[in-house]
Amino acid sequence: MTSNDWGRVADDGTVYVKTADGEREVGQMPDATAEEALAFYTQRYDNLALEVDLLTKRVNSGVVSPDEAAKAIELVRSQIEDAHAVGDLAALSAKLDLLGPVLATQRANRREEKQRRTTEAKQEKEKLAAEAEQIATGKDWRNGANRFRDLLEQWKQLPRIDKASDDALWKRFSSARSAYTKARKAHFAEMDQKRDQAKAVKERLCVEAEALSGSTDWGPTSRKYRDLMQEWKAAGPAPRNVEEKLWKRFRGAQDVFFGARDEANAQLDQEYAANAEVKEQILVEAEALLPVTDVAAAKRSFREIAERWDEAGKVPRARIKELEGRMRAVEQAIRKVEDEKWDSSDPEKSARADDMVGQLQAAIADLETKLDKARSAGDDKAVRRLEDDLAGRRTFLEMAQKAASDFS
Repeated sequence: MTSNDWGRVADDGTVYVKTADGEREVGQMPDATAEEALAFYTQRYDNLALEVDLLTKRVNSGVVSPDEAAKAIELVRSQIEDAHAVGDLAALSAKLDLLGPVLATQRANRREEKQRRTTEAKQEKEKLAAEAEQIATGKDWRNGANRFRDLLEQWKQLPRIDKASDDALWKRFSSARSAYTKARKAHFAEMDQKRDQAKAVKERLCVEAEALSGSTDWGPTSRKYRDLMQEWKAAGPAPRNVEEKLWKRFRGAQDVFFGARDEANAQLDQEYAANAEVKEQILVEAEALLPVTDVAAAKRSFREIAERWDEAGKVPRARIKELEGRMRAVEQAIRKVEDEKWDSSDPEKSARADDMVGQLQAAIADLETKLDKARSAGDDKAVRRLEDDLAGRRTFLEMAQKAASDFS
């Protein structure tokens, strides 16, 4: 018989393992020597011990869940209890027993971690629900929709919490998203309706603009085009697929009209070039009245010059400001000297003031008549010139009336 501290081999080849409860037969090897039989079953023990060591390391490392570890421990324990091996089987069982507290600690840690994650998830879902409700109260239709998509993805990444809380928070989030989506759809439906209305308005404006494109009534038609442009802007945008086409139609009609008007004005400028030369000669005469030494004579001469100035007709647009400015400067210089003379002549101040008031009123009435005719004829340039002249005469009238009132 051959034996060691944990087992023996009987003469008939039967192998026994020693346990706390006594010997237990683990197998027979009648055709092998006792040493070979003992070595075979001792190797089985070593393999089982290695399995226990590996399981211990895995459990201590936490790579397996406590529930999976518990199942593995029970499986290995059952293998130890009925093991056909020779060795300290009790030590292996004791080693497995040491894993019980480890599993208990791991379970406690996991419960704490799960509770922490649940608490954090609840807090995050509450934030998501609150933000969703805040977005739903606004009208940021583009960024709001994108933000809702992001919030939904964040929600999906969070773990579930207790059913009651999870359902309640999801109801808040989902209701906010639904309310926002409904309002957004209503908004864009309204926008579509407005765009369709704008389309109808702009189609009408295009027809009107095209009908006016051949007009040669420059002044009134120019004003009509300005009115049409104001309507166009007030109509708002049409659907994108027709907005640009309608604008090209509308703008094209305007270009036809204003191109023809500019060409006509250019031709008129050429025709008016001779008038400008005449007015330059008249200006030489007018400017020769300065400096004024005889106010009465200067006034008489200036009135005659002014009549010829008006009879000379229109000048090119680029020359209007220059020529009118020089003529006005002469007129103002004569008035200044006249005013100064009035101030220095007490006995006749009142009469002269009254006379000037009458003259200015007559001149203003005449200018107003000419202005009405220019407006009716659509002569924008003449209108601006007469308006400027009228403003100057009215200013002098106020001064003359004030002077006359001082002597009343």
